[in-house]
Amino acid sequence: MLNELQETTKYLKAKGFDKPEIGIILGTGLGQLIGEIEIEAEVSYNHIPYFPTATVEFHKGKLVFGTLAGKKVIVMQGRFHVYEGYTMQDVTYPVRVMHQLGIKKLLVSNASGSVNLNYKKGELMLLDDHINLIGGSPLAFKGVEHMGERFVDMSVPYDKPMNDLFEKIAKKQDIILHKGVYAAVLGPQLETRAEYRYLKIIGADAVGMSTVPEVIVANHLKLPVAAVSVITDEGNPDDLKPVDIQEIIAIAQKAEPQMILLFKELIKSI
Repeated sequence: MLNELQETTKYLKAKGFDKPEIGIILGTGLGQLIGEIEIEAEVSYNHIPYFPTATVEFHKGKLVFGTLAGKKVIVMQGRFHVYEGYTMQDVTYPVRVMHQLGIKKLLVSNASGSVNLNYKKGELMLLDDHINLIGGSPLAFKGVEHMGERFVDMSVPYDKPMNDLFEKIAKKQDIILHKGVYAAVLGPQLETRAEYRYLKIIGADAVGMSTVPEVIVANHLKLPVAAVSVITDEGNPDDLKPVDIQEIIAIAQKAEPQMILLFKELIKSI
């Protein structure tokens, strides 16, 4: 993987991806942030050597470089999921690439369903911890010790200074920002009533199909990471409604301006 990373990095540097400070991964229905960036370079994933290609129809599949809130950022417009048939190493390859390019911090967004029924559609949740139910690890491969410590400490997976700042900004901007535990499942099917009950019992506040692999790799690289979920549906096992993916995307897009505000104010402050 080291040779592949070098080749990918070399290609992106030649395309103008020069000294980014912050990496951003945009989740399902969360692409409006691109409109806030002074774009200097962009490349489709399928042109980047060794990069996976986004197969989900509502993920754009572009890497964008430019200036946001006075800082150089590299943004993944569309992310990869294990449910698309990728390995955990494929899904997290872009995090390693962004780290090679020089990012010092990583911000992640996602759309998720609430398990904690105090969290309503359209509200935001700051990830304080997570439960990995995907069924694997992005660090479980031969030679991982050449890229960082094999047995990565995960006692504080999300960067406390950035989380504290997010909470301070949310309070100042009058944005509802819950703080909770995110459970990552494989998908792509949605949860059953029994699964929602199980998730509640084990301590999850929200559930989704992403983010955790990228966060594990960020910790492997000693890269400070923070993540925000947009709650797009409510998983009440006693009144579980059929989920409409288009409605999920619409709710994510409606809530996104608040997330953009949080991200911009945080980037200004770090």
